[in-house]
Amino acid sequence: MVKEDFAAKKRRANSIYRVLTRRYPNVHCELDFKTPFQLLVATVLSAQCTDKRVNSVTPALFNRFPDARSMSGANTRSIEAIIRSTGFFRAKARNIKELSQILMEEFAGKVPSNLDDLVTLPGVGRKTANVVLGHAFNIPGITVDTHFGRLSRRFGWTAETDPVKVELEVGELIKQEEWTNLSQRMIWHGRRICHSRKPACGACPLSKHCPSFGIGEVDPERAERLVKSEEDFR
Repeated sequence: MVKEDFAAKKRRANSIYRVLTRRYPNVHCELDFKTPFQLLVATVLSAQCTDKRVNSVTPALFNRFPDARSMSGANTRSIEAIIRSTGFFRAKARNIKELSQILMEEFAGKVPSNLDDLVTLPGVGRKTANVVLGHAFNIPGITVDTHFGRLSRRFGWTAETDPVKVELEVGELIKQEEWTNLSQRMIWHGRRICHSRKPACGACPLSKHCPSFGIGEVDPERAERLVKSEEDFR
């Protein structure tokens, strides 16, 4: 990868982001929710699980326990039975119940709208907190999941693997008001085209900007067959 100074890296990062914006103009959180509490719970459930799977269990979960008050008084086994298919269901059920209890005891049943308080909740790290801040409160945040980290390194924006360091480095390249949309567009691109094992380079709109072009399938027809559609995530 060619060495570039910060100014050149920032220009290239913004060129990439403009292309991602054109490719994914109407990004949104792919977790279904109606309230900040429901988004918080859904995001906790999404650990090591697809959003599609989470969305298949949350209607029943939120029908029975729609808010912190009801979830805090729920029987843990009742929660486990509903969320079992999301994996690690015992730990997730425990975290959901405990964070609900803390919300009731310390935050009057409301989800806090700042990162420092959010990350004190069981099962909530910076990634989950930034999802909630960005999509429930419209407070910009960078969500460094596996897709975001992978693409950031492939784009040459960072060489770091620690999510917090990735967040800080990339945050210097893209203006703050775009951080939430940047996160979502990076995640969408990682899920649809820039796959972990075999990226669809030949079908990628970033082919002229990406220093990692060629690590995946470059033949346009074969690459196109690797691209996932919107239906794959519904």
